[in-house]
Amino acid sequence: MIFVHSKSFTAIDFETANRYRNSACAVGLVQVRGGRVARRLTRLIRPPFACFQFTHIHGITRGEVAAEPSFAELWPELAPYFEGVDFIAAHNRGFDRGVLRACCDWYGLPMPDAPFECTVALARRVWGIYPTKLSDVARALRIPLHHHDAGSDAAACAQIVLRSLAA
Repeated sequence: MIFVHSKSFTAIDFETANRYRNSACAVGLVQVRGGRVARRLTRLIRPPFACFQFTHIHGITRGEVAAEPSFAELWPELAPYFEGVDFIAAHNRGFDRGVLRACCDWYGLPMPDAPFECTVALARRVWGIYPTKLSDVARALRIPLHHHDAGSDAAACAQIVLRSLAA
């Protein structure tokens, strides 16, 4: 269950290159402090594999990420987004938590210890929204979204949490 009185969290969204959870090729992070967006980050990531199976979903190609940092190289920039937050929000938390865990495990990095909350469950519980794909929830709540862009998806996720706090 979401921490309804908390106003300090980070929303996260990953795009992956293929079916392996450690194949993150993009990440979007939006940190909220005191009920307001404090900072955002969207980065491309060079995954450990050359195989790109999901370009048709997110539009990211191997060539686009070839010169980008690996997850381990990017970690010093990502880690502060998980410090001092009450929870991490994700739309379909199982996927994004799994990607974060797989990337941390692959590179021997510490997994953030903040609990994950799911905005799919939140949208169902607070507003009774079905179906609950991110695009459906964003449309129902009139949240701008460029779906499968990690930064836009993370921003929409953050807005879902913020709107639930006001509901």
